Amino acid sequence: MTTISQTLNSLQNQCGLIPFITAGIPNLASTENALKLLDNSGADIIEIGLPYSDPLADGPIIQQASTKALQQGVTFDKLLHLLNNIHDKIKAPLILFTYYNPILARGIFRFLQDIADSGIKGLIIPDLPLEEADYVINVCSQLSLELILLVTPTSSVDRVNSIISKSQGLIYVVSSTGVTGLRENVKLEMKDFVRNIKSKTDKLLILGFGISQLRHVEQVARWDIDGVVIGSAFVKCLSDENHQEGLAKLEKFCCSVKETLIHRGISQLPPGEFESPLPP
Repeated sequence: MTTISQTLNSLQNQCGLIPFITAGIPNLASTENALKLLDNSGADIIEIGLPYSDPLADGPIIQQASTKALQQGVTFDKLLHLLNNIHDKIKAPLILFTYYNPILARGIFRFLQDIADSGIKGLIIPDLPLEEADYVINVCSQLSLELILLVTPTSSVDRVNSIISKSQGLIYVVSSTGVTGLRENVKLEMKDFVRNIKSKTDKLLILGFGISQLRHVEQVARWDIDGVVIGSAFVKCLSDENHQEGLAKLEKFCCSVKETLIHRGISQLPPGEFESPLPP
């Protein structure tokens, strides 16, 4: 079993917290601080996004963050340098989120070898063609990486079954159609979608895209999922012009989400705490 699945299994029926941040926002030094803060504030696994020029799966907040990071000169090699310096200083295993073109540009095996050497334990490639996943999975297995495949509500039955079959042990359920971002609600139909996948496999499920408020977290944590991914709300914290205030917001929000997952009940949250996507 890979480190990512192993970590979620070790939580023993508690839904894991997987925050996402974009590398280089507001700068690489802040990224290092953010990773340490998240690790100390309840994150079970941390997902870090490689800035990319055409992030089609991302909503406006993460798109803007990615653009800003690229303008500031953040590159894959600089991210590797940061990861090499920090990965053994944090407990939470790291997942890299990247599009397929940067992998192809560097060469699949070299890219995967580089991230494995830097301490990355999991990989998400939202635009990876399923037909090309077998080779990537094979190399990931050799390097003790876990490739996490995504399944969406619009996926055909055949595609869902194929993703379940190919997955190494963990499946990412996309909780909404379209891109990531802040949303008011999580569609209740997703509960049936999750239940349907659960009926087909005993592999672990994480859920993300559009999860941004504490009430969303409380809602989906009851759907028998193994982990919840939150991206735009965390990235928005780090977009604060005052870097220290941004990090403080990040820490507070992470602690609030973790507390919500532990209790899984709105009645146990402070009044009004779950109404806002971000801490005040």
